[in-house]
Amino acid sequence: MERWTQERANWKGADRTDAIFISRRGSRLSRQQAYRIIRDAGIEAGTVTQTHPHMLRHACGYELAERGADTRLIQDYLGHRNIRHTVRYTASNAARFAGLWERNNLINEKLKREAV
Repeated sequence: MERWTQERANWKGADRTDAIFISRRGSRLSRQQAYRIIRDAGIEAGTVTQTHPHMLRHACGYELAERGADTRLIQDYLGHRNIRHTVRYTASNAARFAGLWERNNLINEKLKREAV
């Protein structure tokens, strides 16, 4: 993001708006322009399904869950009013439980050794 804001400063009209993403003319990027850019990037990347901006929100939610973020934190970050909309990200991540008991057991063993 830091690199983008530095690059954006060189764009025509960047000083006239506080929008993060701007068009070639220096105006705020429209919803349709953003949709087209993301759709075209998906096509260029060879994605199987049609790519759209809301997929970025989903990708963010899944990545936060993958990194072990708390469900309430993800809910707040994504702006969900109802936790049920957030649970989809954490519930689908069964891999986060892999090795849970082993890690906890190792931690407990280490604590026991240090206590002696």
